[in-house]
Amino acid sequence: MLKKAVLILSIMFVGQSVFAIDRAELNPEFFNRFNDECLYFYINEAIENNHSAKQATYRVEQYRQQVKYSFSKELPSFNIAANYLGVHVPQLDNFELQKNAFILPFIANYEADFLLKNRDKTKSEKKSYEASKFEEKAVYLSLLSDVATVYTNILAYDELIGLAQEKVAIYSEILKRDNKKFKRGTISTSQLNTSEKNLETSKNELENLQKEQEILLMQLAVLTGKSADYTQDLRRGKFETIEYQKKIPDEIESDVIFSRPDVMQAEKMLEKAKIDIRVARKEFLPRFNITGLWIFNTIAPGTFFSWESSLAAILAGASQDIFTGGRKIANLKIQKAKYEELFEKYRQTDLDAVKEVNTALCLIKHDTKVDKNTLSKVQYEYRNLENSRKKYARGTISTPEYLNDLSKFIDVQKEAIQTKNQRLVNYFTLYKAVGGKL
Repeated sequence: MLKKAVLILSIMFVGQSVFAIDRAELNPEFFNRFNDECLYFYINEAIENNHSAKQATYRVEQYRQQVKYSFSKELPSFNIAANYLGVHVPQLDNFELQKNAFILPFIANYEADFLLKNRDKTKSEKKSYEASKFEEKAVYLSLLSDVATVYTNILAYDELIGLAQEKVAIYSEILKRDNKKFKRGTISTSQLNTSEKNLETSKNELENLQKEQEILLMQLAVLTGKSADYTQDLRRGKFETIEYQKKIPDEIESDVIFSRPDVMQAEKMLEKAKIDIRVARKEFLPRFNITGLWIFNTIAPGTFFSWESSLAAILAGASQDIFTGGRKIANLKIQKAKYEELFEKYRQTDLDAVKEVNTALCLIKHDTKVDKNTLSKVQYEYRNLENSRKKYARGTISTPEYLNDLSKFIDVQKEAIQTKNQRLVNYFTLYKAVGGKL
C-alpha cells in the first residue's frame, strides 16, 4: 500500500508540473458567435498548438517552481556525509584511539525566521508567479485576436480575388473590342493604349491580392501550430456569412478595463516591489541560525552507532554584519527606485488600458456607420447598373460602356468588403482590449 501511495503521489506531482491556460479566462466562445465553424476551430487549434503561447505557459511553470524553491529555504535542511579520517594521536594510559577512522556526521541547519524575512522572500516570488500568469493570459488573448484577424482577412481576400478576376475579364473584353475598332480605324492609338494599361493594372491587382492571401494563409498555419507548407489544407467559410451574432456594447465598465491581464500584471509586480523593500530593510537586522550535529565515528572505543562512539552538539546564535561597504543601503535604495518605476508603469498601464478600450469602441462606432453607408452606395450603384443593363438591352449604349458601368459596381463591392472586414477586425481588437470579457 505504501508503494502504491508513493507512486500515485509521484504521478500527480509530475502531471501537475505544467499547468495549461485556463480556457474559461480566454472566453473562446466569443469567436463562436460569428457564424463560422472554421474560425472557432482555428481558435481552439491555436490554444492547443501555438508554440509561442506554450513558451509563456512554461515560463509560468518556472515561476511556480521558484516559489517552491524559495519556500524550501524556510524549512530546516538535513544532510549526511561519510568521511574517512587518518590521524596520528598520542598514546594515553588506558584510552586507545584508532589512527584510521570512519566518521558519519548528521547535520541539521535552520535559520529561525523570527523576523519573517524568508517568508517575505517567498511572498515576493509568489507575486512574480501571479504576474507571470497574467502575462501568459495576455499572450493568449493577443494570439486569438491575431488568429481571428488573419482568418477574416483571408475570407475577405477570397471575395476581393473573385472581383479582381471579374475586372480582368471585363478589361480583357474591352481590349478585345478596342483592337477590332483600332483595326477599323475608329479609335486612336492612345485609346488602345489606355485599354491595354487598364488590363495590365487589373492583372497586377489580382496578383497582389493572391500574393497577400498566400502570406496570410501561411501566417494562419503557423499561428495554429502547423507548417506553412500545408496552406492548401486550411478549410475556411464564406465572407458573406461571417457576422457577429450578438450586440457589441456601446460602453465598457471600468471594472472590466482594470481587470485586464496587463493591468493585473503591473499591479502584482508593484506588490512584489513593495515586499522587496521590506526584505531589503530586514537585511539590516541580525540572522538567527540553529545548527545541530550528531557524529558517529570509529575513533573512540565502542560500537559504531553506540552513544559512546558518537558526538552530539547544538549551536544556536545570532549573527550581525558590521561592515558591508554600503551594499545593504544601496540594495534598499535600488528596491525603492524599482518600486517608483513600477508605480509609474502601473499608472501608465491604466491610462493605456482606458485608451485602448475607448479607441476600440470609437473605431467600432464610426466604422459601423461607414460600413452601413457603403452598403447604401452598393444599392445605389446596383440600380445604376440595372439601368445600364436595360439601356444595353435596348441598344442605346455600347458594350464597353456597359462593361465600364459593371467595373464601377465591382469597385463599390470591393469597398463594401473592405469596410465589413474592418468592422469585424475592430470586434477582435475590442476583445483583446477588454481582456476577453465580451
